Amino acid sequence: MIIVTGGAGFIGSCFINKLNSLGYTDIIVVDNIGNTNKWKNLLNKSFLDFVDKKKFKEILEENKFHKYFVDVLSKFKNNSSNIESKINPKVEYIFHFGACSSTTESDFNYLLENNYEYSKLMYHFALENNAKFIYASSAATYGLGESGYSESQNLKLRPLNGYGYSKQIFDIWLKNYGQLDNVIGLKFFNVFGPNEYHKANMSSMIYKSYLQIKEHNFINLFKSNTDEYKDGEQLRDFIYIKDTADLVWDIVKNNEFGIFNIGTGKARSWNDLAKSVFNTLDLDVDIRYIDMPDNIAKQYQNYTEADLNKINNLELNFKFRTLEDSINDYITNYLQSDWQYL
Repeated sequence: MIIVTGGAGFIGSCFINKLNSLGYTDIIVVDNIGNTNKWKNLLNKSFLDFVDKKKFKEILEENKFHKYFVDVLSKFKNNSSNIESKINPKVEYIFHFGACSSTTESDFNYLLENNYEYSKLMYHFALENNAKFIYASSAATYGLGESGYSESQNLKLRPLNGYGYSKQIFDIWLKNYGQLDNVIGLKFFNVFGPNEYHKANMSSMIYKSYLQIKEHNFINLFKSNTDEYKDGEQLRDFIYIKDTADLVWDIVKNNEFGIFNIGTGKARSWNDLAKSVFNTLDLDVDIRYIDMPDNIAKQYQNYTEADLNKINNLELNFKFRTLEDSINDYITNYLQSDWQYL
C-alpha cells in the first residue's frame, strides 16, 4: 500500500498518475481540497481511499491507522471480486508531498505546523511501519545560492522566506538525528505542467504566460534588478512535471537515500521561456518588461540551477525533455485541449 499526502495537488496528483501507469492502485490519498478545484486533478486516477488532511493527522496521532485500514477493507467485504486479497495491508511507501507551498505565506506558525510538525508526524509513522519515506523539501532552501545548489549544504543555507526555512528545518531535523540515510528528500526546482491550475499566483510562468497571451497578446516579464543580468535574462532551472514524476520514481526504485535535487541541471532564461510559448502558439514574440515590486526585488533569485552530481552518480541515464519540447507538450496537449489534466 502507498500513501500520498498532497495527492490532489500538482506534484502529488501527477505522481499518482505515474504510479497508476506502473500498475499501483492501492493508494491512500491525503489532502485538503477545501473550496479549490484540486478535486479535478484526481479525475481518472485510481486509488483506494481519500482522507482529509486533518482527519489523517488525527488517525496517526491517536494511533488508529490499523482501525482505519480495517474500516477501508470492510467497505469491500461483499465484493464478489474479493478485492481484499488485492490490497497489501503493509504500508510500503509514503510520499509526503503535502505542505503549504506558498512562498509568500507570512504566518510562520502555519508554515511550522504544516511543513515541519506534520512532516515529523509522517516520518515517525513511516518509521513505525518500516515504510520507505519520500518527502518534498524545496529548492527555496538555497536562498540566493550563496553556498551553491548542492544537497550537501543543508546546514549552511539561508532561505529567503518563511516557506523555505520551514522546509529547511525539517531537513536539518532529519540530519541532526542521523536519519537522512533512511529517507529520500526531494528539492524541487521550478516544476511546471498540467494540474497546476489551482495554484493561482504560485502557478508556473509558462501557465501565466499562456493566459497573458490569450488575454493581451503579450507577456510581461520583470525588469532586471541588477547590472549582472539584462531584462528577462535572469535564469531558472525549469523542469516539466512528467520528467519530475519519472525522475522521482527512478530514484526510489534505485533504492537510494538522502536528499536529491529535482531539476534539469540546466538553467534557462525567462526570455527563452516566453519565446517558446509564443513559438508554440505560432505567434510573433511580444515581451514587455515591467518594474519589479520592491518587496520581491529584495529577495529575488536571479539564478537557480540544480547541481545534479548526486543524481548523475546514480547512473540512471535519465534523459530530460528540452524546455521547448516540454512547453510544446504542455500547451498543445493540455492547455489547448478539451481536457487539460494529466
